[in-house]
Amino acid sequence: MSAPADPAEHFTWAARAAADRVISSYSTSFGLATRLLGPRHRSHVRSIYALVRVADEVVDGAASAAGLDPAEKAEALAHYAEETRRALTRGYSTDLVVHAFARTAIEAQIGLELIDPFFDSMRADLEPAAFGVAEHASYVYGSAEVIGLMCLQVFLREEHRTEAERETLVSGARALGAAFQNINFLRDLAEDTDELGRDYLGGGEGLTEEQRQEWVDTVRGQLAEARAAMPLLPRDARTAVRSACALFEALLEKIAATPVEELYHSRVRVSNACKAGLAARAALTTRLETH
Repeated sequence: MSAPADPAEHFTWAARAAADRVISSYSTSFGLATRLLGPRHRSHVRSIYALVRVADEVVDGAASAAGLDPAEKAEALAHYAEETRRALTRGYSTDLVVHAFARTAIEAQIGLELIDPFFDSMRADLEPAAFGVAEHASYVYGSAEVIGLMCLQVFLREEHRTEAERETLVSGARALGAAFQNINFLRDLAEDTDELGRDYLGGGEGLTEEQRQEWVDTVRGQLAEARAAMPLLPRDARTAVRSACALFEALLEKIAATPVEELYHSRVRVSNACKAGLAARAALTTRLETH
């Protein structure tokens, strides 16, 4: 596809290409899932996740590797959050990833009520921490549920839904975001504990076998709630969402069969062949639906 002639459109086109590159360089699984989205959604969802990825690198990755101390990382994150807010007002940023996100946010009507909680959760990761029940719920809402709600805003931006349907979709998007995050917590126990000094699930005491099973049961319920809402999504979003849900469900069942002690020393994975099979099954399910 050639670049648009209009300078503003050209800049946005370049910004979205940059966001795509950020995502493809960090996650092959996410790249596969977004390729299953309809073209009208694909770059918007990638722009959302590119912003999330850069913020995460400020907190956990590149900034630490560059030698920034906690205060410097906090300053960098605050600057990134403020630039995002400004771009939402102006519709423009010199930061390509922020610009791509802002254009998506404006088109999909994603507001600060979703953006601010995300940055609040990122700030919670700047220091080692143990999360109790209330802290866990707040963190998961800001770090994951709002991302699901942003994607839902993208999917529904050209759609009409009844109030009841929207309520079901909102609950499903939040449940899916929470499930994804909780599964990540379970599979990243080793890194979170040993390298980052965080305990998202055990309240500072570490996770027992019984607690692991309780979290597995909780996540199974979240995935079931999310699956129930999927038939209400636009058809060109269903396959991607179903594929991602199936992948995380496969991860969850591997986690359920792995002793907690082993989870603290290794990361559960799903093979590429399994991922491809899950994606094909998701596509077939969507194809067979009558609406």
